[in-house]
Amino acid sequence: MPALSSTMTEGKIVEWLKQPGDRVERGESVLVVESDKADMDVEAFQEGFLAAVLMQAGGTAPVGETIGLIVETEAEIAAAQAGAPSAPAAAPAPAAAPASPSPVAAPAAPVAVAPPAPAAVAAASLPVAAAPAAGNGRVVATPRARKLASQLGVKLEALKGSGPHGRIQAEDVERAAGQPTSVARVAEGSAPFTAAAAAGASAGGGASAAPAGQSFGRPGETVAFTTLQGAVNRNMLASLAVPCFHVGYTITTDRLDAFYKQVKSKGVTMTALLAKAVGVVLARHPQVNAAASETGMVYPASVNVAIAVAMDDGGLVTPVLKEADRTDLYSLSRSWADLVARSRTKQLKPDEYSTGTFTLSNLGMFGVDRFDAILPPGTGAILAVAASRPTVVANADGSIAVKRQMQVNLTADHRVIYGAHGAAFLKDLAELIEHRPESLAL
Repeated sequence: MPALSSTMTEGKIVEWLKQPGDRVERGESVLVVESDKADMDVEAFQEGFLAAVLMQAGGTAPVGETIGLIVETEAEIAAAQAGAPSAPAAAPAPAAAPASPSPVAAPAAPVAVAPPAPAAVAAASLPVAAAPAAGNGRVVATPRARKLASQLGVKLEALKGSGPHGRIQAEDVERAAGQPTSVARVAEGSAPFTAAAAAGASAGGGASAAPAGQSFGRPGETVAFTTLQGAVNRNMLASLAVPCFHVGYTITTDRLDAFYKQVKSKGVTMTALLAKAVGVVLARHPQVNAAASETGMVYPASVNVAIAVAMDDGGLVTPVLKEADRTDLYSLSRSWADLVARSRTKQLKPDEYSTGTFTLSNLGMFGVDRFDAILPPGTGAILAVAASRPTVVANADGSIAVKRQMQVNLTADHRVIYGAHGAAFLKDLAELIEHRPESLAL
């Protein structure tokens, strides 16, 4: 499962938070732009009035292109609209786009798509008593949430929004409609493994078993890639240029499973537990934490474990647990819960998904017995973790016993990591999990 590049070259206009004629304050959010992994609020650089919108919701613009005009006084709006080019038509979008604005003029200050900085990312808002409304009384919701509400017959006005500034997300609509837990949320460890999710994850599961919000097409349809899926696709192609090798190891998990039962009630997830184990072992194997560059091998100053998470609307995101080797298990678990919650509403900052030095991909909750993961660009290795299963094994004395075992497969860049490096890393990881998992809580 590949990570995504943090470089933004274009953005999709999700929705305009202000309409032509609305008052705009300096630093106030004017529109929402979708990048590869997050929805970013674009703020005004000056106060005034939004004279016109040059790129409507649903359209895509390259970084730096003017997409709207702001004038200093309300009296200038009409003059600005007199000689400007007409706004281009918006790309087809699930949500109802704002009404076509009037032409705008050049004298106004431009609103441009810019690479979002961490400081510009909106913080998570607490749920509000009712759906927030824009200045014209329109409920603020994502396009996918609007489409889902229409499909499921849910009234947006009655919902509590969990997104930025109370914006209604697709999951808010699903929750109101009593939809089953999605397969993606089971995969990331933020929801229990239910029968509905199992049906969607099984090899024989049909499209009808998938959650209503997912971007699956019907037979005979062609569904366009989402922005996130497009970014994943580009990275998959880039990974083909890397000389990779795969090495596997079977790890007995009886002791790890017993320890997990002890700490689960304290908020520790198996994902955080595995990330902590990987981080501790990586600190002793810096070669496996390294990556290739044009000038040589790069050895990061810290161990940052990225974890692949499947998104409901397609694609992958890789939230990063920074300094996984030095952070205590309980803090790591709290950080993971926060990252998962914000990744679902596309509120992750760039450094929270693009700074991983090693990637962990876990499909064990689906019962997968083994798989190979695709190496994310910019890193040296990724570990694929399969399910822990009861297995008949032979003990050292020749006796037979039933133990729980899981298969892990390492995909590594052979320019940086050799077979002996990978094998030594996996051997030490197995030794920690099999004999000293309790030390992860120290």
